[in-house]
Amino acid sequence: MAETLDLLLDNATITAKIAELAREIESDYENEPVVLVCILKGSIHFLSDLARHVRLDTRIDFIQASSYHDSKTSSGVVQIRKDLDINIEGQNVIICEDIVDTGTTINYLRSLLETRNPKTLRVAALLSKPSAHVVENSIDYLGFEIENEFVVGYGLDYAERYRNLPYIAILRGA
Repeated sequence: MAETLDLLLDNATITAKIAELAREIESDYENEPVVLVCILKGSIHFLSDLARHVRLDTRIDFIQASSYHDSKTSSGVVQIRKDLDINIEGQNVIICEDIVDTGTTINYLRSLLETRNPKTLRVAALLSKPSAHVVENSIDYLGFEIENEFVVGYGLDYAERYRNLPYIAILRGA
């Protein structure tokens, strides 16, 4: 069966929602600086667009975690492949996640970063699949709730493909 893509969210819809999330962040932090932490690789587009919309003193850092390992289902084991370069102690930190699927990765990262004593630690996620959550999690800034479908585009991938799409689509037939 050939892979097909069914459009879920177009670029204009995604961009409008990210601008809305940026206003929420600005309201919560007023004039305080924030550190946006991008979870590589999937969150790169989300973080990039969010950072351009947030009108605060903003620093950016990257962490790479994986639980998929070229599969469409999470292994349940989170592996850190790249850690932060900056010290987040006493900082307002917002973890930027492309999608909260089972919730395992974001909970692991939240626990890990909490040990580094940030002033505040919140989560911004572009997408969430509530029906797929296997652990309780808290998303402070949420773009969209979606059904339990495998999605690609706008940074989200399947075996490193489709990240470059400017929209989010449901991948079928993979």
